[in-house]
Amino acid sequence: MAEALRASSAQAQKARAFWLKHLHQWHWLSAAMCLVGMLLFSVTGFTLNHASWIGAKPKVTTQTAALPAPLLEQLQKTRESSGDDKAALPTEVADWLDETLTVRLEHRDTEWSDDEVYVSLPRPGGDAWLTVNLEDGEVTHELTDRGWLSYLNDLHKGRNAGAAWSLFIDVFAISALVFAITGLLLLKMHAGNRPGTWPMVGLGLVLPLLLAILFIH
Repeated sequence: MAEALRASSAQAQKARAFWLKHLHQWHWLSAAMCLVGMLLFSVTGFTLNHASWIGAKPKVTTQTAALPAPLLEQLQKTRESSGDDKAALPTEVADWLDETLTVRLEHRDTEWSDDEVYVSLPRPGGDAWLTVNLEDGEVTHELTDRGWLSYLNDLHKGRNAGAAWSLFIDVFAISALVFAITGLLLLKMHAGNRPGTWPMVGLGLVLPLLLAILFIH
């Protein structure tokens, strides 16, 4: 009987050591992956919550250029041949604008009218737009920059940040979830020697619920 109890205890200790090893491994791996993201989202969460404290003076920059005649003719033909008011700019025109004004126009929304084409260029931390006059080829590009803090705040919200940043947010969210779950399991395994564990976990659950119920209407 005693030998069976010792064998059962040894097996339980072995299983505990196995899970502790793997939980610690996944915990630190997920922590390493989401550390910088946690810092970024924590800081910008604070700045977004106190946006009225932080003033920002937008800086507006305007550039003008003249579209070469062959490209203007191509743009006019595109307008005449296409009945789509959202048609993309011809590749040659987009490349010239990129080289001349350093403006990326891939996958951008366009609006065609009888006398001009308008391209919306939203970006984190500001805004921008570009127009090309279909009569004389005059190009106007206006960029509004609200500063680096606004840029980081927009990254927090995923505002106009593109597909790559959206993918990063997904990866960060999964890493943070793994970090939280493995942390909770490690708390459970160590809770026997730390009596304050579950009261603190309970406080972390109850406090936001009480705030939401009592003060958010």
